[in-house]
Amino acid sequence: MCGGRDDATAAVAAAHGAEPLLQATPGYGAACRLGAQTAVAAGAEIVAFLDGDYSDPPAFLKAVLAPVLAGDADLVLGWRSMALHPGALPLHARLGNGLILRLIRLLLGRSVRDLPSFKAIRADCLARLDLSEMTYGWTTELIVKAIRARLRIAEVPVPYRPRLAGRSKVSGTVRGTLGAAWKLGSCVVWFSRWTPRAAGRAGSELFA
Repeated sequence: MCGGRDDATAAVAAAHGAEPLLQATPGYGAACRLGAQTAVAAGAEIVAFLDGDYSDPPAFLKAVLAPVLAGDADLVLGWRSMALHPGALPLHARLGNGLILRLIRLLLGRSVRDLPSFKAIRADCLARLDLSEMTYGWTTELIVKAIRARLRIAEVPVPYRPRLAGRSKVSGTVRGTLGAAWKLGSCVVWFSRWTPRAAGRAGSELFA
């Protein structure tokens, strides 16, 4: 996914055999939506998401996909294990993440270990969730709506690593983390009242 047109990301990706997608609408959620649209249009039955900044190891894609492929889960969350790199996620980011997880448990009665970037979901289930959040609240909306829709959620550990370059707009500063916590908390409250549509009404048109 290429959010900017002025760097070499698209050219480098294409040179390594990838199909770069130029993102017209800014935002993390918008990027995920475009990727999902493209995957479903190409016939994908499962859509996987991971960050491209080296923090999510692609080699663990098989482990994240396994519960879906086995028919045991509709959504798999690759929760971030800090065992190998304890400093990969700053303390303030961990505290903010924990606060949102407690709010999810309080409002929805369901516990999850993380709000990870590495995840996989059946395409038909993703369509049912009618995701609308175009910024970094997208993962929170996904998890909250998945709980509300009673999807089967599995969690597998993924070793989280320091990002290869740059600094996160969300976890890179205390101010960014506080702003993210407010945004994500608002998403939990708002989407905790969401009512899922009937499975028979869902379809690829939801990605249009």
